[in-house]
Amino acid sequence: MTTPHEPGQPTQPEGTIETPAATSQKAARHSRRAFLFKLSLALNGAVGAVLAVPILGYILGPAFRKNSSYNSWVSLGPVSDFPEGETRLVDYRNPVTTVSDGATGNVPCWVRRIEGKKFQVFAINCAHLGCPVRWFAQSHLFLCPCHGGAYYEDGSRASGPPLRGLFEYQHKIEGQNLMIFAGEMPTLSTEACNKKPLVRIETQPSSNSTEQAADQTRSSAWPA
Repeated sequence: MTTPHEPGQPTQPEGTIETPAATSQKAARHSRRAFLFKLSLALNGAVGAVLAVPILGYILGPAFRKNSSYNSWVSLGPVSDFPEGETRLVDYRNPVTTVSDGATGNVPCWVRRIEGKKFQVFAINCAHLGCPVRWFAQSHLFLCPCHGGAYYEDGSRASGPPLRGLFEYQHKIEGQNLMIFAGEMPTLSTEACNKKPLVRIETQPSSNSTEQAADQTRSSAWPA
């Protein structure tokens, strides 16, 4: 009884017997194909890993740098660079950026020195839609060129669409340098985190109200 012929396999004359040499050749071809298949998988995996490293670094890099960069103080320069009673524009390097960011990593801010060691550092962005505001020393006003928002020299709202004053950076003087907390841009959320939560104070009843309550209790106890 002959076995049916399978497609793709060379035909053998009927009655021929496969020799051990032919069997070994088939096994060698099979093992060679399996080896080449595994080698191609290994090479594809290596190429994929090489390509994935920079992509993962780009995606996950900011997350790894967040704790160190977002909690950093940046120097704006020595205190002597800021005359009393003046407001000046200063650039600082955003600590979250990298060298490849170039000039885009520089962030401007307005520094106002009131007197002595009293400073205010404002974000350059308008509190309305984020346009950069300009300082006009003659009028002592910050003015937004986009929608006409105006702020007083202390950053409080003067007029226009903004509903609040300019956002301020946390700042401190360390040695002779003015430092700002520049990891995160000042926003309503960061200001809310920095402020102490409001505590409801329960009012204590006065002595007069206590005496009146006692009199009412005694009067209700006596029969009419």
